[in-house]
Amino acid sequence: MATSPCSSSGVSSSSSSGLGADAGLEIRTRSVEQTLVPLVSQITTLINHKDKPKRSDKTLQAIQRVGQAVNLAVGRFVTVGEAIANENHELKEEMSIACIEARRAGETIAQLTDVASLDHPESDSHITIFTDKTGVVKAARLLLSSVTKVLVLADRVVIKQIITSRNKVLATMEQLEKVSSFQEFVQIFSQFGNEMVEFAHLTGDRQNDLKDEKKKARMAASRAVLEKCTMMLLTASKTCLRHPDCESARINKDGVFHRMRLALEQVIEIVTDSRPNGENEVAPISIYTGIKEFKQNQKTKDLMEDLEVAILKTCQCMNELKREVHSAATSLAADLLKYHTDHMILKALKITGVEGNLEAVAEYTCKLSEQKEQLVEMCRLLRHVSGTEPLEITCIHAEDTFQVTGPQIISAAETLALHPSSKIAKENLEVFCEAWESQLSDMSMLLREINDVFEGRRGEKRVYLSLPRPGKHNANLKTLKPVKLDTEEQAKIAKLGLELHLLTSDVDSETEKWEDQENEIVQHGQGMSSMAYSMYLFTRGEGLLKTTQDLFHQAEIFATEGMKLASALQVFSEQVHDDDKPLLMLEAEKLIPICKQLQITAKTSVQGKSATFTKVDACIQKTRNVMTLLCQLLPICSRLMRKNKAGNGYLKPAPPWREGRTRTGTNAHTPERRVEMFGIKSLENHLTKMTFLESK
Repeated sequence: MATSPCSSSGVSSSSSSGLGADAGLEIRTRSVEQTLVPLVSQITTLINHKDKPKRSDKTLQAIQRVGQAVNLAVGRFVTVGEAIANENHELKEEMSIACIEARRAGETIAQLTDVASLDHPESDSHITIFTDKTGVVKAARLLLSSVTKVLVLADRVVIKQIITSRNKVLATMEQLEKVSSFQEFVQIFSQFGNEMVEFAHLTGDRQNDLKDEKKKARMAASRAVLEKCTMMLLTASKTCLRHPDCESARINKDGVFHRMRLALEQVIEIVTDSRPNGENEVAPISIYTGIKEFKQNQKTKDLMEDLEVAILKTCQCMNELKREVHSAATSLAADLLKYHTDHMILKALKITGVEGNLEAVAEYTCKLSEQKEQLVEMCRLLRHVSGTEPLEITCIHAEDTFQVTGPQIISAAETLALHPSSKIAKENLEVFCEAWESQLSDMSMLLREINDVFEGRRGEKRVYLSLPRPGKHNANLKTLKPVKLDTEEQAKIAKLGLELHLLTSDVDSETEKWEDQENEIVQHGQGMSSMAYSMYLFTRGEGLLKTTQDLFHQAEIFATEGMKLASALQVFSEQVHDDDKPLLMLEAEKLIPICKQLQITAKTSVQGKSATFTKVDACIQKTRNVMTLLCQLLPICSRLMRKNKAGNGYLKPAPPWREGRTRTGTNAHTPERRVEMFGIKSLENHLTKMTFLESK
């Protein structure tokens, strides 16, 4: 089904100066918003100029320069818009009109600000910004409106690309469903894989560009489904081809195709901001949203005093209820996840399936169904205490995943029991079991995030920016071809990435316990955690590390930071006289060789797809090992610091020369430290470099 992108082209924006774009337009992406910011700033400067009776030549020249700059920028902008119009005939008429309006408004502003050469800008013979301020406001409004329309029309091109990509994926999926031979399947699946990679990149960029956090969370959930289902589709289809008369194999395959179609449809709904048949989105009902809406209602001004008091008391009761429900829900979830960490039922299904024991398989599928119901109820309970709308959406996604994956595991196990010698059926069951285990790991992560929100520790995770600066590594860029992981490689490395994510949460939790957040050990720990987090995002095909070369450079910086931490720990251990000192020294001594190994691995040149992936896997494994060690070191250091503060231990002051050297070289707030730590001078330079890397 082809979906029109036109429904998502709305944009509305306003500035403090009272300028407003077309009321029927709504800005939904950060890229459109950020493009408008400098234009709004320049126009606001013109509108808000001070009407002093006496104006200096300097002021007049400044006003004229701003007007000319706006006109020139609009001219260049319109040229690009016209080129887009010529390449997309369905937008040509609308785009041409918007470009003409923008060019006309820019020229009007240039004329009204042409005041630098006038001795008397208020002269009746020449209309200027000083004699016709209303005209400038009108021209500014027309300019903002027309430029916004051009941006939104250009954005439709991006939406069209996503829809076209989705349609190609759907068409290839239909072919895959109808294949009858392995040879034909392999050929079509190869095409399908390439199309899914393209779709993943397009939707990933769109997800990062969305302003609405709820839509961003829904998009992430849909993309996660597509990522996991791609591998499931491969094994489920192979099993069906190998055992064409097996009903359970067919049910298993049909379930995967159905879920992928639903996820593809949801992506298009988010991108186009529309729903099939004009349906309105039904908001999920939860205690969280209910309490939130009730507290907005209590702010109504015309309530009677008694009713206000009653509402305040009710709110106090609800806050208490919220605490109790949160405690009960998270405690139950933690116990349930811990209970199922051994995956005994899945292991039993694999064993009994290979044995061809249908009775035992039936027994364990019943147990899996019970486990599924428990986990679904847990997801519903966590949804009520999620604390934010994106986390609420993640809970709903988790519930859907357990609901769908459970029966798919059962059908895969039944197929294996009917064909116990089938390697393909065995592989298929393994894939679905891994998806189940992966979702359980995700639930542990989700539970941590819900607790973080409740305890007020929620914040945007800092992305560690450490790509090379422009000009610094140009020689390497000529010889190294940037490579991205494909969908299959991302699936292979997903579990390792999740382990890395959990470790970053543990390190963040430990560093937050330190009273002195400026402590050198804490600074290094936080920096390493942020770098590890960006590497985790890379395993998901997200974040600012776009290619394997970006990852390898990040690993080098991470290892360097680990060596600096080792030096800081050495200084700290020399000051400590406590029973725990040998333990600290023992753990700290392990850090240097692991970091050196990571540096060597990251710098080693490799060629070929397989070798590159092996290097990626090795870098992330070694990063995980460093983070595991860091999780052990931080509590020891924290304990020693607390003992010293309480007077139970002895902390010897460092020699003055060393103290001075340490402060000078590692203060996180000095410009040198920040540049060295992040590998860039500013975010702007970093983004410039990313563009350069992609173009190369």
